[in-house]
Amino acid sequence: MPERLLTALSAHTETACLDDFLSEALGGGPVICDPRFSRYYALVPAGMPATLRQITDAWRDLEVECLERGSYLGVPRPDAVGREGAFASYWSVPMDSAAVLCSPLAVARLISAARHCVDMETEA
Repeated sequence: MPERLLTALSAHTETACLDDFLSEALGGGPVICDPRFSRYYALVPAGMPATLRQITDAWRDLEVECLERGSYLGVPRPDAVGREGAFASYWSVPMDSAAVLCSPLAVARLISAARHCVDMETEA
């Protein structure tokens, strides 16, 4: 997800505030931030429901991508938490356990709410 979507939704531009916002919005599921490209990656189970997979095409105009099986994503070191001026990827929301991931539905709701905020900004 592009950072601009999250700032439109949360009204925060500070990294720590965005990290806290994502933790709350996604129920504490793990999120990776790549500050070089201003992107966030919510980690979800590999088997996304077909109904959610169908709406991912509608997210392309928002520059939201759903990485498929076989995609590569650089994963930060476990202790890389918080940006602290670094340019390397870090855990925006640290992973508590390999078995605890973000809910695909929570991620879809977050993206839909962000789309609504972006659309409102465009109309204004």
